[in-house]
Amino acid sequence: MMTATETRADKFARELTELKIPDPAVGRSGLWLRLGVALMVLGPVLAIVAYLMSHNTSDALVQRDAIIIALLGIAVGVVGSAVFLRYSITGFLRFWLARQSYEFARLGDRLPADPTAP
Repeated sequence: MMTATETRADKFARELTELKIPDPAVGRSGLWLRLGVALMVLGPVLAIVAYLMSHNTSDALVQRDAIIIALLGIAVGVVGSAVFLRYSITGFLRFWLARQSYEFARLGDRLPADPTAP
C-alpha cells in the first residue's frame, strides 16, 4: 500500500526489492562490464604488437607467431565486445522490464473492477 508520504520513486524502489531484482550497480555485472572493456582494448593492442613484431624480422617462424598473436587479439576483442554488450543490455533491460511491470500495475489500478461498468 502506498502511504501519503511515500513518493512514486519510493514505491518503485520498494516494489523492485519485493520483486527481488538485483541492482546492477551491486554484484558482478560491473566487474564483467569492466572486463569486457579491458578485453576490447587489449584485442587491438595485441594485433598492433603482432604487426610490429612481424615487420621487425625476416624470420618466417617469428612472423607465423605474430599471425597467431594477431588472431588471438582479434578473438579477444570480439569476446570483449560480446561480454560488454551482454552486460550493458542486461542492465538496461532489467530496469525496463521492472518499469513496464510498474506501469502495467498502475494501469490495472485505474481500470474499473466491473468491465461492463462505464
